[in-house]
Amino acid sequence: MTAGTAKDFKNEAESTMNNRFESILEFSHKLHHHPETGFQEYRAVQWLADELKSIPGVRIEVGLGDLPTALKAEAGTGELVLTICAEYDALSGIGHACGHNVIASAALGAFTALASLADRLDITVRLLGTPAEENGGGKVLMLEHGDFDGTHAAMMIHPGDVDEVEMLPYACAGYGVSFHGRSSHASTQPWDGINALDALTVALTAIGLARQQLEPGQQIHGCVDGAGTAPNVIPELATGQWMVRALDIDSLARVTAVLKRCLEAGALAAGARLEFVQDGPVYADLRTDRSMAEIFSANSANLGRPMGPASRRGGSTDMANVSHRFPTIHPMISLGDGCPSIHSAEFAAVASSEAGDKAIWDGALAMAWSCIDLAMSGDARDRLLGVK
Repeated sequence: MTAGTAKDFKNEAESTMNNRFESILEFSHKLHHHPETGFQEYRAVQWLADELKSIPGVRIEVGLGDLPTALKAEAGTGELVLTICAEYDALSGIGHACGHNVIASAALGAFTALASLADRLDITVRLLGTPAEENGGGKVLMLEHGDFDGTHAAMMIHPGDVDEVEMLPYACAGYGVSFHGRSSHASTQPWDGINALDALTVALTAIGLARQQLEPGQQIHGCVDGAGTAPNVIPELATGQWMVRALDIDSLARVTAVLKRCLEAGALAAGARLEFVQDGPVYADLRTDRSMAEIFSANSANLGRPMGPASRRGGSTDMANVSHRFPTIHPMISLGDGCPSIHSAEFAAVASSEAGDKAIWDGALAMAWSCIDLAMSGDARDRLLGVK
């Protein structure tokens, strides 16, 4: 490792990012104005690659495994591998209402600040562009493909309405549900039909009643996609989508069994056939690395953004699956006083405002400074490398 103090490296990282910050903000606003949903982020990943290509010495790969919108970029060749995750998928209909343009741009900023320092810090800094966090578990697929292999620590930030050093998301799984019956004329021969809508109605009633017996932290919620086409025809098909959430994977398995029993009850009552298909990967519960969180919190405070503890539980993220394999942090960064709730059109608007731009600066620099501390602190470095 090249001689120098942590303060020297942090000052250089800040200067580097400052020189490129206008381009980073242009990238953020371009993502925001051209939202793409999960697995369709073709422009986003190319724009990210274009930004990375302008950084000397960066190794870039676009398209990983079966994911053409995934990306890997690395700088440096040090033993300690620090991975920064970028999300850039949007929500259907309301764009970047989860602020993924902020996430991707903060990750780009942190990587940009560290790239020229990586060899002097004796690290490999890795940026992973991870598609489809909202609906497809891109990180889970990338874990299975080996794209995270070699990581010693992983991190990302997420915009929200609070500054908190960790998030408390639920473990989560989604399912597509179909009841298959048999159509018949509802007036002349109703006895010849098997009513898929009846099956769905019984299932909905069973789910509602079952909620009283759910364990703390367990949730079931869903929506009906379709159930019948005409009032005088016995519906032969009823479909919907359901999600289950819980505090951990074991509890998630138990609440999933409750959901399936309720759906099976509906099918049995109506004589219909149930089709119950998992939709995408299971998201785990997030395990925050406390030591890394303390380092990030101190750096964020030095930027004038003190971090509080997690104050509430909600949502789910595939970054949680990463945290089961590698030391991980996932802080929340506020988009200002009076910030609207996430996953709303109002939040999407704020994500490209001055408050969103400020969150990119603070999140990027806090991550870059935290990586410098992890590289230069003997205890932190040895712990991540498994040195006793």
